[in-house]
Amino acid sequence: MYAALKSIGAYIPEKVMTNKDFEKMVDTSDEWIVKRTGIRERHIAAENEMTSDMGVEAAKVAIHRAGLKINDIDMIVCATISPDYLCMPSTACVIASKLGRTNVTAFDISAACTGFIYAMAVAKAFIESGMKKNVLIVGAEKLSAIVDYTDRTTCVLFGDGAGAAVISATNKKSEAITDIHISADGSYGDLLMTPGCGVKEPCSQKVLEEKRCTMKMKGNETFKIAVRTLTSDVVNILNDNEIEAKDITHFIPHQANYRIIKAVGDALKMTPEQVVLTVHKYGNTSSASIPMAMNDIWESGKLLPGDTLLLDAFGGGLTWGSALLPFAGKANKQ
Repeated sequence: MYAALKSIGAYIPEKVMTNKDFEKMVDTSDEWIVKRTGIRERHIAAENEMTSDMGVEAAKVAIHRAGLKINDIDMIVCATISPDYLCMPSTACVIASKLGRTNVTAFDISAACTGFIYAMAVAKAFIESGMKKNVLIVGAEKLSAIVDYTDRTTCVLFGDGAGAAVISATNKKSEAITDIHISADGSYGDLLMTPGCGVKEPCSQKVLEEKRCTMKMKGNETFKIAVRTLTSDVVNILNDNEIEAKDITHFIPHQANYRIIKAVGDALKMTPEQVVLTVHKYGNTSSASIPMAMNDIWESGKLLPGDTLLLDAFGGGLTWGSALLPFAGKANKQ
């Protein structure tokens, strides 16, 4: 029995925040942001819109496109660093409840921007072991809730949104997820983190005043490690499976920074047509980034059954991962 990617879906919040909006908030400019990140705008969830709400909407789309009903889903894995609740219940449990699915395996994973690939690896393992048949994986983030909007180095980078996919059992090897690499190095944890409101720095007036419960990033150091690690990880997964870069239909990297994406794409000698870009309109949506990008090319009619996908991500932890797989779903009949 193999695991196959049967569908993709996404949810994009209605509100758009442009670089011009940030010019009114912090000392920055549209030119500065575009030059250094490639980001022009990002979507922001409504005040009463939770991470789980966005995850539910993306999940409904993915389940429908897979030709399944909610009761066909026997496991839900949600990747997020902006959960509805600090400790419990998990956002996956909340999503399951809002979907009306009871008596189902549901849990969260925290792997930051690599979360969706980690979730895919978990789904693959459960299906290939015979324990599950249809796994819903969700990457959902309301990063606007954990961004310090007075910190001009980080606030311009992040947006909100959700993506979801159904990974199902199949006996067709041609549909199977080929390979997934996931790894981490916790010694670099301080490069990208939310230091406060955990056990180490429990919630207090001081933590709140110093905004220690928002994301902190050492940008230059993270950039250098990201380019080096992402490139080597992709080279390794291609070599391990004896596939050349030219054989990839769609290279879908984590959408964090255009300069990182271009550096990795150039190192792999990927053509512009192969590289999927959405960072300009969504910004960095962490675990939702890759499925949102994948959904974009599906809805545009560019993602077709049998297309070879290469996913690649790097995030806080530090974590990183890559996945090589064919798209085993249906084409969008526009």
